[in-house]
Amino acid sequence: MKIVHIITRLILGGAQENTLITCKLLAQRGHEVTLITGPALGPEGDLYGQAMNQGFEFVILDKLRRQINPLHDLPAYYGLKKLLAKIQPDIVHTHSAKGGILGRYAGYNLKGKWASNLPQVVHTIHGLAFHPYQSQWLNKFYIAVEKAAAKKTDSFVTVADAMTTHATAVGIGSAENFTTAYSAIEEDDFLQPIGLQQRSGFRKQYGISDEAVVLITVARLFMLKGHDYIIESAKTLAKQFDNAIWLFVGDGNLTDHYKDQVRQLGLTEKVKFTGLLPPTQIPLAIQSSDILVHCSLREGLARTLPQALLCGRPAISFDVDGAPEVVNPNTGRLVEPKNVEQLTNACAELIKDKDLREKLGAAGREAVKEKFAPNKMVDTIEEVYNNLLR
Repeated sequence: MKIVHIITRLILGGAQENTLITCKLLAQRGHEVTLITGPALGPEGDLYGQAMNQGFEFVILDKLRRQINPLHDLPAYYGLKKLLAKIQPDIVHTHSAKGGILGRYAGYNLKGKWASNLPQVVHTIHGLAFHPYQSQWLNKFYIAVEKAAAKKTDSFVTVADAMTTHATAVGIGSAENFTTAYSAIEEDDFLQPIGLQQRSGFRKQYGISDEAVVLITVARLFMLKGHDYIIESAKTLAKQFDNAIWLFVGDGNLTDHYKDQVRQLGLTEKVKFTGLLPPTQIPLAIQSSDILVHCSLREGLARTLPQALLCGRPAISFDVDGAPEVVNPNTGRLVEPKNVEQLTNACAELIKDKDLREKLGAAGREAVKEKFAPNKMVDTIEEVYNNLLR
């Protein structure tokens, strides 16, 4: 098959890693794959290095930007149409909000270009643009746009069953057009245990002792990612547990805000910031820690949750979107969103009980190993393509 994937920007993020794994494995299976993306603007870094020399074509379309701006969006749309008309793919597969809208319209509106071989249009929902934490009118706008784009979509892939439920509940597509393909993780580095020397060396970089119980958060320091709630719980827990340390991995536009907040609370020695780490360092960071805490208020299914479980670390998460599909009483603790008291209690339970941490982590590893395997995800996606082309 000729397959084109379109994503707004190739920053360090779950949707981007998912797309790269998909493109790479599809190319290895003999398909002719092209990945089109916009420039990786912002503080989140980029994954360009991982897209080079992987067996697929890699194209950066300068006008494809995240922000809504007709001066960029119209040229991006026509740029996509031109590229698709040249490639003549069998499948156009889009990701992310902006890439999803422009890519689907560009792929669907090519009638007359090669009418005998019109592409089938697939869209992956990694997360939804509408959610309870923004204005009602903005949610109505996003839902209307997504409902219109759904009419240009032959099939949907979602990273969690919860995304299908949320989308169809507001009239985006119909359930029979949705397929869940859990977002794959390159598992080997997470499953391979690290040595005590590596663990100690990583901790030493951030002034963390070998005896500390480290609660790690891997997420952009950005609105709705929930660092506020973790800091609030740390304020209480730091008084109870001298050996507890919080480690924030990531960067974002709220980095300085959170550093100021930690300083004002007198938690500078308890809450550490690594800044942006390359994806290759994430397995080491998680394995050098003891508990993963993820308090995002909206997320398709945060990759950091199965990543932690693959490392044998229990996960504490707000009970949102796809989180219950991997975090349960056997693998960690689910917490009511925004409930700092529940969050504090869940963290305290695991900080003081090493045996429980190890039990939950071991069960978590077995639960997610097959579910998030790259070949399993791509098998599912390839089956979607084949069904459409039949």
